[in-house]
Amino acid sequence: MTIHVAIIGGGIVGASAAYYLSQVPDIELTLYDEGIGSGTQASAGIISPWLSRRRNKAWYRMVRDGAAFYPTFLSDVMDGDPIPDSVYKQVGTLLFKSKPEYLDEMLAIGQKRRENAPEIGDLKILSAEEVRELIPIYDKQSGALWAEGGARVDGRALADLILSRCQANHMTLIPEKANLNIFQSAPNYQIQTKTTTKTFDKVVLANAAWLKYTLEPLGYNVDIRAQKGQLAELQLDQPTSNWPVVMPEGEGDFIPFEDKVIIGATHEDEQGFDLTLEPEVLQPILNSVNQMFSEKLTASLITNYRIGTRAYTSDYAPFFGFVPGQGDSVVAASGLGSTGLTAGPLVGKILSELILGQSPSLPLDDYPIARYIQKK
Repeated sequence: MTIHVAIIGGGIVGASAAYYLSQVPDIELTLYDEGIGSGTQASAGIISPWLSRRRNKAWYRMVRDGAAFYPTFLSDVMDGDPIPDSVYKQVGTLLFKSKPEYLDEMLAIGQKRRENAPEIGDLKILSAEEVRELIPIYDKQSGALWAEGGARVDGRALADLILSRCQANHMTLIPEKANLNIFQSAPNYQIQTKTTTKTFDKVVLANAAWLKYTLEPLGYNVDIRAQKGQLAELQLDQPTSNWPVVMPEGEGDFIPFEDKVIIGATHEDEQGFDLTLEPEVLQPILNSVNQMFSEKLTASLITNYRIGTRAYTSDYAPFFGFVPGQGDSVVAASGLGSTGLTAGPLVGKILSELILGQSPSLPLDDYPIARYIQKK
C-alpha cells in the first residue's frame, strides 16, 4: 500500500528527512519549500560542538551525536561518490579565548568529552606561530586550542545536494508556500499552494520558525520565535581550502572554503523574518574578527552576503516528536537555532524514523515537543 507523505520545509532538517523517506519504496513523497529565508542560510557552518560551555545535557548530546553522524550521513547520501569539498570537509577547529587560562579550561573540558566523542581527535593548545602555519593571515599574538575533528559545511550547498538526490529518487519538489489543513476522515491532511492541492496520510513539519504559522491556524499555541542572521562572504587572494575554521570569542566565526571565507553570523532577535540586507549590522562582527584574528579581513573583500531566519524557543532548547493531537501522523522539529547545521541531518533522520514507526535515534522525552506545541 502506498503511503503519501508530505514534508514542509527544505532546509537541512527537511532535506535530511526527505533523503531517508525517499529510500522507502512504498512512500510517495512530496516536499514543499518556498525557498525564502531558510535557517540553513543563517548558519555559519562549523561542525565542532564539543568546545561549548553550554550546560544543557540534552542539547549537548544532540549536537555531539549530530557531529558524529555527519560522515555516515554523507556516505549514505553520496552512495559511493566522493563528498565535494565545497560541501563538507574536516579541516579542524581553532578556538580563541581572551585569556590563556580559559584555553586551559577548554582543553580540560574537551579532553573529558573526548571520552564519549572520539571524533574530536587530537586536542592541543597552539602558539601564535603554530596558528600562523595553519592560517598565514593570522597576525595576532595569542594562542588557540586546536581540535582536529572540527569540520565545515556549506548548508545551502548540502541541502541542494540532498534534494537533488531525493528528486532523482522520485520525490516531488513543489517550490511554493504550503498551507496545511486537517480533516476528520482519511486522508486526514491536505496541503494547498497557489497552484496545487494534495492530500496526505502523514506530514513532516520541518519549517523551523515558520512552524508557528503552520500550526496556529489549526488551533495550536507554538513557542517559537524568529531570529535574523546575516553573514558575509569574503574573497581572499590565496588558497583557503585547507584552512581550519576559527571560533573567536563573540559572534564572528571564520569559515574558509575553496573560493571564499564566510564570516558571521549576526543574532538579531527584533528583526525576525525581515530579510533586508544591512551591511552596517555585520560591520561590528567584521571589526571584531579584524581585531582578534587578522587586520587583512576588511569590508573591501566582501563579495556576497547570506541572510536567513533561525528558530528559537523561549528557553533556547530544541524539540522534536509527534505533534500533540495528531497521533503518529504528524511530526515536527524546531528550535535548533544556530546549531541547526550540526544537528540537522540527525534530527531529520529522527523525523523519518518516527514516520516509519521506528525507534528514534535520540529519546523523545529529552526534547519534549508538548512543552512548545499545545492545543488551545
